[in-house]
Amino acid sequence: MPKITFMGAGSSVFAKNVLGDSILTPALEDSVIALYDIDGTRLAESEAMLKAINANNGGKAHIEAYLGVENRRDALRGANYVVNAIQVGLYEPCTVTDFEVPKKYGLRQTIGDTLGIGGIFRALRTIPVMLDFARDMEAVCPDAWFLNYTNPVPILAAALLRMTTIKSVGLCHSVQVCAPILLEKLDMPYDERVQWKVAGINHQAWLLEVSRDGKDLYPEIKRRALAKTDKHDDMVRFEIMKRFGYYVTESSEHSAEYVPYFIKSRYPELIDAFNIPLDEYPRRCVHQISQWKERSHELTRNPLLTHTRSHEYASYIMEAMETNQPYIFGGNVLNNNLIPNLPAECVVELMCVADKSGVTPCYAGRLPEQCAALNRTNVNVHLLTFEAARTLKKDAVYQAALMDPHTSAELSIDDIVAMCDDLIEAHGDWLPRYR
Repeated sequence: MPKITFMGAGSSVFAKNVLGDSILTPALEDSVIALYDIDGTRLAESEAMLKAINANNGGKAHIEAYLGVENRRDALRGANYVVNAIQVGLYEPCTVTDFEVPKKYGLRQTIGDTLGIGGIFRALRTIPVMLDFARDMEAVCPDAWFLNYTNPVPILAAALLRMTTIKSVGLCHSVQVCAPILLEKLDMPYDERVQWKVAGINHQAWLLEVSRDGKDLYPEIKRRALAKTDKHDDMVRFEIMKRFGYYVTESSEHSAEYVPYFIKSRYPELIDAFNIPLDEYPRRCVHQISQWKERSHELTRNPLLTHTRSHEYASYIMEAMETNQPYIFGGNVLNNNLIPNLPAECVVELMCVADKSGVTPCYAGRLPEQCAALNRTNVNVHLLTFEAARTLKKDAVYQAALMDPHTSAELSIDDIVAMCDDLIEAHGDWLPRYR
């Protein structure tokens, strides 16, 4: 009987997907499911939701709820799997701070959760909490697998894998949907005859190969992509594919702020030309909060609630470890020469195999040099943000921001340093004390 602990269980929709999937999986259906959160209201809502799903699937799982830091070790004790979906500082105040302070310097963002100044500061306030989780796991469930969905995935994965002894893999939604969504956008069919390969870094992994029955689909993909003259929501990725030769896994609104080419105050016309949704994440948060207030009862007060297994990786990974039936997925792991033309100490995203032995990453080989070069501009920020979290040196915070492609393309050195100081002050106790 495995034990699954879900950190950040107040994220009810995501908990429904991952834990609902687990309840529907024969190898996991009789699990002990421990829900942990620091928000009592949201925790109770998720508990009621999952108990309804469980009851309507035979009631085989045992669901427990743990509220607050003082009960965290009990939630983790004896766990086989720990799924993490926390957001430190939430939309308010921290995401608002991440967007509003940079705006005063003329720096605009779209999502701000993985790279850019928003991604850096999200990492800096999240890593200390993740390390607390890891220390608890080392004490009460040292053999558990930590499946992390919280952004920024590569920087958090580096902290967990380089500063703790726990077993961890970072997960993202974008890998498994990359090829299907691309083909759908171009009115090309997707089925089990389509094969693909992805490797690179999180949110900027490359669709290196895509074929049907062994026939390379890239020539037709590029022909159709170049022929699209209407405005659409994937223009940035199509432009990157045009210039670098390959399609990237993450959406255009993300990708626009990972490179220095698209969001530029000197060329405001680019925003419209590439259909870039500035301030997209705050807008999305406000909408989701509003929707939850209107519709939460449909999930949390419905005794007839059911679930259909989703495509989220977590339950399939846990199932593979329980049954020893291998499962291939896109995971974030330490490079260790899996991609030789990226730094060995960085975190890469590539295909991995889960089975009874755990997670085994697959050697990807060298990326096309232009793809590796673009990845390295992002990896620089990952590694320097990790150094800032590891050393608590303010200079390392500045250096991470100074190396960020979008930030450095827009602001002077003095403005970047001043902006970092303002963000540190504005976040206050959400951040550790920097020297």
